[in-house]
Amino acid sequence: MSSNFEARLAELGITLPSAPAPAANYVPFIQSGNLVFVSGQISSNEDGFITGKLGADMSVEDGAQAARACAISLLAQLKAACEGDLDRLRRVVKLTGFVNSTADFNDQPKVINGASDFLVEALGDAGRHTRSAVSAASLPFGVAVEIEGIFEII
Repeated sequence: MSSNFEARLAELGITLPSAPAPAANYVPFIQSGNLVFVSGQISSNEDGFITGKLGADMSVEDGAQAARACAISLLAQLKAACEGDLDRLRRVVKLTGFVNSTADFNDQPKVINGASDFLVEALGDAGRHTRSAVSAASLPFGVAVEIEGIFEII
Protein backbone atom coordinates (compact mmCIF):
# COMPACT_ATOMS: atom_id res chain seq x y z
CA MET A 1 0.00 0.00 0.00
CA SER A 2 1.40 3.37 -1.03
CA SER A 3 1.19 6.36 1.29
CA ASN A 4 -0.24 9.73 0.31
CA PHE A 5 3.21 11.25 0.76
CA GLU A 6 4.79 8.55 -1.38
CA ALA A 7 2.11 9.07 -4.05
CA ARG A 8 3.08 12.74 -4.12
CA LEU A 9 6.76 11.79 -4.37
CA ALA A 10 5.90 9.48 -7.28
CA GLU A 11 4.12 12.41 -9.01
CA LEU A 12 7.40 14.29 -8.68
CA GLY A 13 9.31 11.34 -10.14
CA ILE A 14 10.95 10.46 -6.82
CA THR A 15 11.34 6.93 -5.47
CA LEU A 16 12.89 6.91 -2.04
CA PRO A 17 16.11 4.89 -1.92
CA SER A 18 16.86 2.43 0.85
CA ALA A 19 17.88 4.31 3.97
CA PRO A 20 21.65 4.87 3.85
CA ALA A 21 23.69 2.99 6.46
CA PRO A 22 25.71 5.00 8.99
CA ALA A 23 29.32 5.67 7.96
CA ALA A 24 30.67 5.44 11.53
CA ASN A 25 29.70 4.55 15.11
CA TYR A 26 26.24 6.16 15.35
CA VAL A 27 22.63 5.30 14.59
CA PRO A 28 20.80 6.77 11.60
CA PHE A 29 17.83 7.94 13.69
CA ILE A 30 16.42 7.94 17.20
CA GLN A 31 12.79 8.28 18.17
CA SER A 32 12.04 10.10 21.43
CA GLY A 33 8.34 10.38 22.10
CA ASN A 34 6.74 11.54 18.88
CA LEU A 35 9.93 13.12 17.55
CA VAL A 36 12.40 11.42 15.21
CA PHE A 37 15.92 12.84 15.11
CA VAL A 38 17.65 11.87 11.86
CA SER A 39 21.45 11.95 11.71
CA GLY A 40 23.11 14.15 9.12
CA GLN A 41 22.58 12.92 5.57
CA ILE A 42 25.34 13.76 3.14
CA SER A 43 24.79 14.76 -0.46
CA SER A 44 24.75 11.73 -2.73
CA ASN A 45 22.78 10.26 -5.58
CA GLU A 46 22.81 7.11 -7.71
CA ASP A 47 26.23 8.16 -9.07
CA GLY A 48 27.84 8.49 -5.63
CA PHE A 49 28.80 11.44 -3.47
CA ILE A 50 27.97 14.96 -4.64
CA THR A 51 31.22 16.76 -3.87
CA GLY A 52 32.44 20.31 -4.17
CA LYS A 53 32.98 23.55 -2.33
CA LEU A 54 30.51 26.41 -2.73
CA GLY A 55 32.29 29.61 -3.63
CA ALA A 56 35.13 27.69 -5.30
CA ASP A 57 34.09 24.98 -7.74
CA MET A 58 30.33 24.64 -7.31
CA SER A 59 27.41 26.95 -8.18
CA VAL A 60 24.57 27.82 -5.82
CA GLU A 61 22.21 25.91 -8.12
CA ASP A 62 24.39 22.78 -7.95
CA GLY A 63 24.56 23.18 -4.17
CA ALA A 64 20.78 23.42 -3.98
CA GLN A 65 20.53 20.14 -5.94
CA ALA A 66 22.93 18.56 -3.44
CA ALA A 67 20.71 19.81 -0.58
CA ARG A 68 17.68 18.33 -2.32
CA ALA A 69 19.47 14.98 -2.45
CA CYS A 70 20.06 15.24 1.31
CA ALA A 71 16.33 15.86 1.84
CA ILE A 72 15.50 12.71 -0.13
CA SER A 73 17.87 10.73 2.12
CA LEU A 74 16.27 12.30 5.20
CA LEU A 75 12.86 11.06 4.01
CA ALA A 76 14.31 7.60 3.35
CA GLN A 77 15.59 7.48 6.95
CA LEU A 78 12.26 8.77 8.24
CA LYS A 79 10.41 6.07 6.33
CA ALA A 80 12.66 3.46 7.97
CA ALA A 81 11.97 5.02 11.38
CA CYS A 82 8.23 4.82 10.64
CA GLU A 83 8.51 1.13 9.72
CA GLY A 84 7.72 1.87 6.09
CA ASP A 85 4.67 4.10 6.68
CA LEU A 86 5.64 7.62 5.67
CA ASP A 87 2.06 8.77 6.37
CA ARG A 88 2.94 8.67 10.08
CA LEU A 89 4.71 11.98 9.43
CA ARG A 90 2.89 14.96 10.91
CA ARG A 91 5.47 17.64 10.15
CA VAL A 92 9.07 18.45 9.50
CA VAL A 93 10.11 20.33 12.65
CA LYS A 94 13.67 21.50 11.95
CA LEU A 95 16.52 21.14 9.49
CA THR A 96 20.13 22.01 10.18
CA GLY A 97 22.11 22.34 6.97
CA PHE A 98 25.89 22.46 6.65
CA VAL A 99 27.38 23.82 3.43
CA ASN A 100 30.96 23.05 2.41
CA SER A 101 31.97 26.57 1.44
CA THR A 102 34.78 29.07 1.22
CA ALA A 103 35.25 31.67 3.95
CA ASP A 104 33.77 34.44 1.79
CA PHE A 105 30.73 32.49 0.51
CA ASN A 106 27.54 33.81 2.14
CA ASP A 107 24.68 32.16 0.25
CA GLN A 108 24.30 29.12 2.54
CA PRO A 109 20.54 29.81 2.90
CA LYS A 110 20.10 29.69 -0.89
CA VAL A 111 21.85 26.31 -0.98
CA ILE A 112 19.73 24.82 1.82
CA ASN A 113 16.63 26.16 0.06
CA GLY A 114 17.10 23.15 -2.22
CA ALA A 115 16.06 20.91 0.68
CA SER A 116 13.43 23.25 2.11
CA ASP A 117 11.73 23.89 -1.22
CA PHE A 118 11.69 20.18 -2.03
CA LEU A 119 10.14 19.22 1.33
CA VAL A 120 7.35 21.77 0.94
CA GLU A 121 6.74 20.68 -2.66
CA ALA A 122 6.63 17.01 -1.66
CA LEU A 123 4.88 17.26 1.72
CA GLY A 124 2.81 20.44 1.53
CA ASP A 125 2.28 22.21 4.84
CA ALA A 126 3.76 19.22 6.70
CA GLY A 127 7.05 20.09 5.01
CA ARG A 128 7.26 23.64 6.43
CA HIS A 129 9.95 23.80 9.10
CA THR A 130 12.38 25.84 11.13
CA ARG A 131 15.94 25.85 9.87
CA SER A 132 19.58 26.75 10.25
CA ALA A 133 22.01 27.05 7.34
CA VAL A 134 25.68 27.29 8.25
CA SER A 135 29.06 27.20 6.58
CA ALA A 136 31.56 24.39 7.10
CA ALA A 137 35.22 24.50 6.10
CA SER A 138 34.93 20.87 4.99
CA LEU A 139 32.48 17.97 5.20
CA PRO A 140 32.93 14.17 5.21
CA PHE A 141 34.20 12.71 1.92
CA GLY A 142 34.34 16.23 0.44
CA VAL A 143 30.56 16.37 0.01
CA ALA A 144 28.93 19.69 -0.73
CA VAL A 145 26.11 19.51 1.82
CA GLU A 146 25.05 17.65 4.97
CA ILE A 147 21.61 18.06 6.56
CA GLU A 148 20.12 16.66 9.75
CA GLY A 149 16.43 16.77 10.61
CA ILE A 150 13.84 16.55 13.33
CA PHE A 151 10.40 15.20 12.44
CA GLU A 152 7.13 14.81 14.32
CA ILE A 153 5.31 11.52 13.76
CA ILE A 154 2.33 9.64 15.17
